[in-house]
Amino acid sequence: MRKSKPKKRILLPDPKYNDVNVTRFVNNLMLRGKKNLAFKIFYDAIDIVSEKTKEDGLEVWKKALVNVTPAVEVRSRRIGGATFQIPSEIRPERKVSIGIKNMISFARKRNERGMSYKLAGEIIAASKEEGSAFKRKEDMHRMADANKAFSHFRF
Repeated sequence: MRKSKPKKRILLPDPKYNDVNVTRFVNNLMLRGKKNLAFKIFYDAIDIVSEKTKEDGLEVWKKALVNVTPAVEVRSRRIGGATFQIPSEIRPERKVSIGIKNMISFARKRNERGMSYKLAGEIIAASKEEGSAFKRKEDMHRMADANKAFSHFRF
C-alpha cells in the first residue's frame, strides 16, 4: 500500500446509553444522513425489545450482537490456476462491523410494519440464537470448517 493508513475516527458515545457501540450501530442503520431518525428507530426498537422480553433491552441487544458476530470467514485465493476458499480469523473491529451489518440488513428484509419493529424482531431472534443474521454467522463458520484443509495456504 503506497499511502499511509487513515486515522481511526473517534466516535462519540450515544446520548441515552452512553455507549460507543450503539453509535456504530446507528451509523450503519442511518440512511441519507438522517441520524436523528436512525437514533429514534434504534431507541424505539430497544423499547419494543424490553417490552416483549421483560428484560433490559440494551442487554438483549448486546447479547444478540455477540450471537451474530462471526469469528472466522473464508477468503478466495488463487493458487496455481485454482481458486481456494481459505478460512481466516477476523480482526476484532471487522467482527463487530460484520455482525452489525448482518443484523441491520436482515432486519430490513423482515415483514413487519415499521423499521423499529423489524429491528426489534431481529434483535429478539438473534438473542435466542435464531433468525437470519444468526444463520448467516453459522453458515460462515460451516464454510470455514469445510475448507479447513486449505488453511495452510493462509496469507
